[in-house]
Amino acid sequence: MHSRVWIYQGNRDFTDAEKTGILSKGNLFLGGWQAHKVPVRSSIDIRYNRFIIILADEKHAAPGGCSIDASVHFIKSLEAEFSLILLDRTSMAYRTGGKIKIIPLSDLYKKISTGEITDDTIVFNNLVHDKAGLENEWEVPLKNSWHKTLQGNVPGLR
Repeated sequence: MHSRVWIYQGNRDFTDAEKTGILSKGNLFLGGWQAHKVPVRSSIDIRYNRFIIILADEKHAAPGGCSIDASVHFIKSLEAEFSLILLDRTSMAYRTGGKIKIIPLSDLYKKISTGEITDDTIVFNNLVHDKAGLENEWEVPLKNSWHKTLQGNVPGLR
């Protein structure tokens, strides 16, 4: 199955009740999700109590403008219902000491300069766009991630 993937990073860990609610509402939404009046074969998953992952089989029905808009509307409804931030693309997640931390992208250089983040720190590349990327490029050392290029390109980073 060649699947398109969307990853939504929560600003905090989800509670067990929130995970149950998110998955229940997600399965309900996906059960009616369509692209040009064709059902989208899709699934939802939660990883590390922090990331909502939606996969869609593009060979069956590839989501386009309106169906992607519908999925974003669904994610916004989760944000409102569960008091979450899921659409913030100005922060990044990384793993340290067995925990996942979230920082503003503008703090990356500071964390590198203090040694809290190194080239070997695992970061989450939420920009992967397909199932293969999710499996092979989502959790990678900083040195292998696009985040590393931010050092010279973002004000506040050197």
